[in-house]
Amino acid sequence: MRAAELKELLQFRRPQVRRTERVLANCVTVDDLHRAAMRYWPRGVRGYVDGGADGEMSLTRNRAAFRNFELVPTVLRDVTTVDTSTTLLGRASPMPFALGPTGYTRMMHPHGEWAVAKAALATGIPYTLSTMATVSLEDVATVGGDLWFQLYIWRDRDLMRELISRAASAGYRCLMVTVDTAVSGLRVRDHHNGFTLPPRLTPAAVADMALHPAWWAGLLAGPGITFANVERSAGAGGETVMAFAARQFDPSVTWDDIAEVRTRWPGPLLLKGAFSPADVRRARGLGIDAVALSNHGGRQLDQAWTPVRALPEIRSAIGADYPLFVDSGIRRGTDIAIALALGATGCLIGRPYLYGLGAAGERGCAAAIGMLGDEFTRAMQLLGVTTVSELRQRGAELIRRYSGEASCGT
Repeated sequence: MRAAELKELLQFRRPQVRRTERVLANCVTVDDLHRAAMRYWPRGVRGYVDGGADGEMSLTRNRAAFRNFELVPTVLRDVTTVDTSTTLLGRASPMPFALGPTGYTRMMHPHGEWAVAKAALATGIPYTLSTMATVSLEDVATVGGDLWFQLYIWRDRDLMRELISRAASAGYRCLMVTVDTAVSGLRVRDHHNGFTLPPRLTPAAVADMALHPAWWAGLLAGPGITFANVERSAGAGGETVMAFAARQFDPSVTWDDIAEVRTRWPGPLLLKGAFSPADVRRARGLGIDAVALSNHGGRQLDQAWTPVRALPEIRSAIGADYPLFVDSGIRRGTDIAIALALGATGCLIGRPYLYGLGAAGERGCAAAIGMLGDEFTRAMQLLGVTTVSELRQRGAELIRRYSGEASCGT
């Protein structure tokens, strides 16, 4: 081989000095972002993000459920151009998914909800801000975009009503009411890790600083972490904000409370966590605009019905036109394609964008959105469909239940 030919082969990539550039250069899937975030986060945050309730059976089954389907491609179709856009609760979205609500987001990265909102704005998809956000709903609203607000019906009903009014005044378009938290699930990893919000500087936490200096530096350099939407109430009297939230979960919530929210909210209203066909039909009867089938990512009732498995039965019971969203266990664009083929209107994404956030901040969050979008686009092309509506219409011929053993994974 001549020297000139060898030189052409030996093209070394210039090493990246900045952590963000270095991480993103090595990440091509959400799993890659996950591994990068795990290296950045201390043990307590890793356990909080990746953990589930009790024995974590729902957590593992959520992923296994998607692996228990096979896709049936149709070939020799012109898929040069595919349209991944759809309508989500009355507004066009470039992809059939929205970012779901996550709490304590500044624990994942110092820029927290700011970064997520900016990434969603840049990619054009909706972002749902959590009641338990660490940036106030008014501050996040200044970013713009298609913003949704997630609400818990807490014991303090006046606080709930105030949050509804604030969200409407700030310009949030949709309200998502989470209804699967009559009590807080037992997050075993959090207990074992001593995870609190804000984190306490125990001897173990101080020792962990040496292993995760970048995360701790970001935490200590920023303002204190609290529930920014209820800051005057949370953390009073030395109570941790996590304990405040657990105390606010109300086992007395009924459909009457949902009916009141419906009268108070002027825009689209989505119920997250209703699961049985009877509950979904009742939601529709109350004028709820959509339901998100969710087992809270495996973080509430362990061994709860897996959303993607429940979807066909509930779609059959509710009819073809009523909007149904699915979350819990989505990690790939093919997962989104499976959900839509089974009858979902759209999906809600949670952990994947947190992995991106932990891996590389706003750019990592945008990378996670882009990875899911690219995979979904490629799945459509390889399935031989060119629009989201075609994927839904032809779903029955494009998907089969896998008959072998699927790996459960996490």
